Amino acid sequence: MSQKIVPNLWFTRNADEAGGFYSEVLPKTSSTVSARYPDEVPDWQSEFAGETLVVDLDVDGYRIALINADEGFRPNPSISFMLNFDPLAFDDDADAARRALDETWEGLSSQGRVLMELGEYPFSRRYGWVEDRFGVSWQLILTDPEGEPRPFVIPQLMFAGPVQGKAQEAAEYYVSLFDDARLGFIAEYPAPTGPAAAGDVMFGEFHLAGQPFAMMDSAVEQDVTFGYGVSLEVRCADQAEIDRLWEALSAVPEAEQCGWLADRYGVSWQIVPANMGELMERPGAYDTMMRQKKIVIADY
Repeated sequence: MSQKIVPNLWFTRNADEAGGFYSEVLPKTSSTVSARYPDEVPDWQSEFAGETLVVDLDVDGYRIALINADEGFRPNPSISFMLNFDPLAFDDDADAARRALDETWEGLSSQGRVLMELGEYPFSRRYGWVEDRFGVSWQLILTDPEGEPRPFVIPQLMFAGPVQGKAQEAAEYYVSLFDDARLGFIAEYPAPTGPAAAGDVMFGEFHLAGQPFAMMDSAVEQDVTFGYGVSLEVRCADQAEIDRLWEALSAVPEAEQCGWLADRYGVSWQIVPANMGELMERPGAYDTMMRQKKIVIADY
């Protein structure tokens, strides 16, 4: 099954460097330049003419897109990526899985910022949360081989600040919009913990288009919330699907641009046709996209 929802990460003129970095420090990862800026761009983008626009990461079969742009936005921990080191993926060798986790942690934390120290926690014998040198956040966890198999990469949405306590509400809303979607396991805070109320989501899972996501309400006050540094690109089958999702999700009119929108919780989405790459190869496609808010396929 193709990946319908692809996380996009914003980089400040260094997506090529980041692609090389992740290819080195993340297991089973490769990077490829998948799109370039046209040779003729608006004056305000002149420095990018002919340069890399998108770098595709393949992380053990999971796709993440790196957008090469200006300093407008930066990822933050409101959307992070859980890396599940399952001993079953290492020939049922927990020591090998732990060594791989530790090596990955060393690479990601170099020149980065530790958010939760690598160590033993009640929920895992080995876990840590780190923001790497590019501002992208990763949670590394040694999973229980007796538990359900988990994919290596799972995006996690952290609800904090203006959307504190909204994790389950948001997940239920997203599930209502996508096919092959459902809520999964949810663990609640048993008592008030920092800004989280009793009954808020301590950890939860949901699936959209068959893909797993995780969510939580923050247990500590945060100075970040959802923004444009990480967006979720949805590859739609046709204009009808674009129209439906755009109408359901877009809640900030001033954020609408080139297929981008922000929803009622501040999460950024890109609602695009599945053949967007093909459309962008047509004459004048870049100028057409730059003029659009919602993508209208017939305009290309």
